[in-house]
Amino acid sequence: MSDARQRLESIDEFRGFSILLMVLANYLADPHVVPAWLKHAPDIGFTVIDIIAPMFIAAIGLTFGASFRARLIRDGRRATIEHFVFRNLALIGIGALLTVLENVWGLTAGSDWGVLQAIGFAGLVALLFIAVPARLRWLVGLLLLVAYQFQLNSSWLTSVLSSTHGGLEGALSWGAMLVMATALGDLFHDATKGRRWFPATSAGVLVLGLLLAFVVPVSKNRVSASYVLIALGASDLIFWCFHMFDERFGRSIPILREWGRNSLLLYVIYGVLLGIFVAPGIPGWYELAPVWLVALEALFIVGTLSWIGWVLDRRHFYVTL
Repeated sequence: MSDARQRLESIDEFRGFSILLMVLANYLADPHVVPAWLKHAPDIGFTVIDIIAPMFIAAIGLTFGASFRARLIRDGRRATIEHFVFRNLALIGIGALLTVLENVWGLTAGSDWGVLQAIGFAGLVALLFIAVPARLRWLVGLLLLVAYQFQLNSSWLTSVLSSTHGGLEGALSWGAMLVMATALGDLFHDATKGRRWFPATSAGVLVLGLLLAFVVPVSKNRVSASYVLIALGASDLIFWCFHMFDERFGRSIPILREWGRNSLLLYVIYGVLLGIFVAPGIPGWYELAPVWLVALEALFIVGTLSWIGWVLDRRHFYVTL
């Protein structure tokens, strides 16, 4: 297996792993029997669930720069920028539609900002700087993060905490994360020099975030600077584990690869499937369901989406923006 193919499949697997966990985390957010450590931290704190969205941001960062440059050569600057603007606006639009459905079904009541909106806005922020050299882009990302944290401390805290995923203001911090993720992605794709520095650099970002946590509270809801650095560094280290597995054993993980190749479509289908459990409003069917039923419903959702991903991959049918 060629190194290029290994890179592609390890990124697909990592993206698939993050979207599969995102589906599970969203489903498990409301049933009362699910323990707190399998849900987002209410404010200050960090749970295993809080790293899932950053993992997807990191996966985007791994391909953003290479995809932009390849399309730039093929289609020219104007068409390339139009494509990336449309793609991220489409993510915001799809996210808004899913948010409306969740509100109609009684989930996250009053929510006006979902994870896809945050990712789409982050993509627009990253697009502004993607043509900048990677080292300078990393500095830009840090400066954006510092500016956001300053505004959060001075005037944005109430507004950020009133919206899921930080709302429009918090999207600036997600954007800073993606800008830095693209710099780390370029480092990974530099096979001759940067590749061997990728895990050490990712670990350095994680350590920087841990040190900053003594000054800035770690909070996914606030999208705080310490949270961004910890989550980004840890996410890229998790990706490195996928890459090393593929490199050492010369094989990929099919189910995750299939999830990764149709991640957006499977996430949208999940939004529809969730309505099966939420829309009926039957007592004990979802929020008050016992452990065995929650596990069975989660297995049904993951199994159904995995089967759809397998069928689509067999037919070489992929939906991308």
